[in-house]
Amino acid sequence: MSWFRREDKPLTSVADKHVRTEGLWLKCEGCRNVIWKKDLAENDQICPRCQRHFRLDARARLAMLFDGGVYQEQDEELASNDPLQFVDLKPYAERLQKARQSTGLRDAVITARGSLDGRPVIICAMEYGFIGGSMGAVVGEKITRAVEAAAAARVPLIVISASGGARMMEGAVSLMQMGKIAAALAQLDDAGVPFISVLTDPTTGGVTASFAMLGDLNIAEPGALIGFAGPRVIEQTIRQKLPANFQRSEFLLEHGMLDAIVPRQELRAYLSRALAFMQCEAATAPAAPARAAAAPHEVPLGSSDPRQRL
Repeated sequence: MSWFRREDKPLTSVADKHVRTEGLWLKCEGCRNVIWKKDLAENDQICPRCQRHFRLDARARLAMLFDGGVYQEQDEELASNDPLQFVDLKPYAERLQKARQSTGLRDAVITARGSLDGRPVIICAMEYGFIGGSMGAVVGEKITRAVEAAAAARVPLIVISASGGARMMEGAVSLMQMGKIAAALAQLDDAGVPFISVLTDPTTGGVTASFAMLGDLNIAEPGALIGFAGPRVIEQTIRQKLPANFQRSEFLLEHGMLDAIVPRQELRAYLSRALAFMQCEAATAPAAPARAAAAPHEVPLGSSDPRQRL
């Protein structure tokens, strides 16, 4: 009698015993160390070893700045209708649909109202994950409405930029947003309401050339790429080698383009102190004279009717 007997049926594998680590780690481009993504998330997307600032989505930025992470989103129903029916490698409408599914947003900016250290404030946060944070008609309209609301309520405005510039799929319509927002900011300045611009990685193109550099206070995160054209384009144009760290926030601060560089985890306290100082100054300053009204046949750039704006 045999103690062992071979079974003729094939062997079946049990549940996979391998521990899957794909997607749980990433390499920091600053110190070249491998970081666990959970540690990075718990540190506000900042490398715990070299303090390199990774990109942060718009909702996380708003939750970080508003008291208790509580805010009321404004104009969230606005969405692009593909005015040019643009098609390149794929239709623009298809790109919009994919971006909306991946980010949960209708376009590349969130405008919200809430309080920062008990002080009412309006914050616009751009979402780089939505077609590179590019500025089209909806982004321009939402930021313009936020500027007008800040002026009407005399509430400070903060705009956090993260963008590759104007959205080429909307052609001249996207470029017109630069002038529209700049005109609204001029009215905000006349009203004596503070505007703080926060530039993050990256802030380039038409966003840099317009509202991102028009703040009463222009501040940036460490190591942020800030410029108009890219370094490669500039080198090919001027036929010269650019300096090290060209277009990084530290280079711009050294050359007078920025007022300060503030680490992400210190940003909320810094903004609170800045607003306290600026609103104290505004309260003691004389009121600015009102602008002349537009002629009846002209449409003011700051009109509250979106049908009258590009």
